[in-house]
Amino acid sequence: MKKIITVIGSYNHDMVLQTTRFPNPGETITAKKLEMFSGGKGANQAVAAARLGGDVYFITKVGNDAFGNNASQNFSVDNIRTDYILQDMEVSSGTAVILVNQEGQNCIVVNPGANNMLLPSDIEDCQKAIKEASYILMQLEIPYETVKYAIETAYHMNKKIVLNPAPTVPLDDNLYSKLFLITPNQTEAEMLTGIACVDQISVAKAADVLLQKGVKNVIITLGEKGAYFKNKEEEFLIPIREVDVKDTTGAGDIFNGALLVALAEEKNWKQAVAFANSASSIGVSRMGAQSSAPYRDEILV
Repeated sequence: MKKIITVIGSYNHDMVLQTTRFPNPGETITAKKLEMFSGGKGANQAVAAARLGGDVYFITKVGNDAFGNNASQNFSVDNIRTDYILQDMEVSSGTAVILVNQEGQNCIVVNPGANNMLLPSDIEDCQKAIKEASYILMQLEIPYETVKYAIETAYHMNKKIVLNPAPTVPLDDNLYSKLFLITPNQTEAEMLTGIACVDQISVAKAADVLLQKGVKNVIITLGEKGAYFKNKEEEFLIPIREVDVKDTTGAGDIFNGALLVALAEEKNWKQAVAFANSASSIGVSRMGAQSSAPYRDEILV
């Protein structure tokens, strides 16, 4: 029987504008193309994990609009368990406006919408999805109090809790020791530790700070340089395959979803990071977040 992965997090409707460059303050530029995608860090991670063969519950809250009304149906296409796709009838679904320049880099503005209405009481109502899971994967696009409550709930059920701390907020010190794994990128690692992650030495120092705070395992994603892993027994950097980058939106989410699938399949750390790197490299070669998530037969490791 597969180990269940429960993702708790955000759902957004993404509006992606392709531009030659990002505008300066006060400047108007013309987009080359507008595309609409389903997004949100939680949803992206759930879809990535499910497409790669994971058995996935997704706990989220959508709004009273066409995107929210169709969310469960859309997620079921990827065989995600949709029992806990909740709907708030008073607000709209989360929305993100994403600018992507010709180098594939992005900048994003998010309106949280119904994501801000995913409350601790909702987590209480969704405990079955936590109880049945082996791994709990969360991000920070839902209220921080809800994240804390979910971590406490999962911790008392002896679940392995993975936090992708994006977008980063200061974390309560007592949360770190409850985490099986934390997966910041370079910028997020610096914000959490105060150490600028400019090379492998500084990345290792940042990882040490997180380990000293009580996290069991640390992965710091380094974009085109790959991903760095460290715990008390092991330390390594696994490079990522070079590809033609079209859009980096959702790259970290695909990495996290893929990583959880590998861990649920009991791959070792090196195998799991290599698997996640492969999935992420495919994702950045395509447009969109969920739309770019690969399927299992595409993974090269």
